Amino acid sequence: MIGSILLIEDDKKIARVVKVYLDGEGYRVIHADHGRAAIEAARKERPLLVILDLMLPDISGEEVYQEVKAIADIPVIMLTAKSSEEERVAGFALGADDYVVKPFSPRELLYRVKAVLKRSGKKDLSGAESASFNKGVLTVDGQRYEVKKNGLPLNLTPSEFKVLHALASHPERVMTRGELVDQALGYQFEGYERSIDAHIKNIRQKIEEDPKNPAFILTVYGVGYKFTGRRDD
Repeated sequence: MIGSILLIEDDKKIARVVKVYLDGEGYRVIHADHGRAAIEAARKERPLLVILDLMLPDISGEEVYQEVKAIADIPVIMLTAKSSEEERVAGFALGADDYVVKPFSPRELLYRVKAVLKRSGKKDLSGAESASFNKGVLTVDGQRYEVKKNGLPLNLTPSEFKVLHALASHPERVMTRGELVDQALGYQFEGYERSIDAHIKNIRQKIEEDPKNPAFILTVYGVGYKFTGRRDD
């Protein structure tokens, strides 16, 4: 077994199909069809990843997401019938690592599971160096997959770290949303460039003193973003 994945889905047919595909790849699937049972399973099992249906019979998927993230920084793929662009962006704004809309291809979901797990693994950035910016205010450590502000660790999601790391690796270089999707997130599907905006908003809330007047990540309107932190010698 590679490890466990917590599948939170109240539709038994969908859950059965997803489980078959994940089982076939060597994952141990823990299935929960209610939110409260899912939270308890996450607390007990500490899975590698969570696949979360947002529409559950007892409590909202958004509430389950918050509870799971309070337990541990577990990557989450949201699985939902909410298909509008605004709803997808809202999912990324909440902090989701990926977002899959029903009806979906089980093979595509499996690809996304592998991609998220690859991004969230520390080994993905094992060769990257640590760098500090603005006289030690911000430190980005690729080897430890860690970000510190004034010496205190920040709780960034794996996707947020990858976006920040991509920007900080190229100070003053303007990166388009498409470049950040390719370099940081690795998605190979259309429609995810706006997710970068949600990730940037979340990152600014964590690393900036004043997110509305950022010192580290600036918006280049009509193009993308650039990292403007001054690297310490």
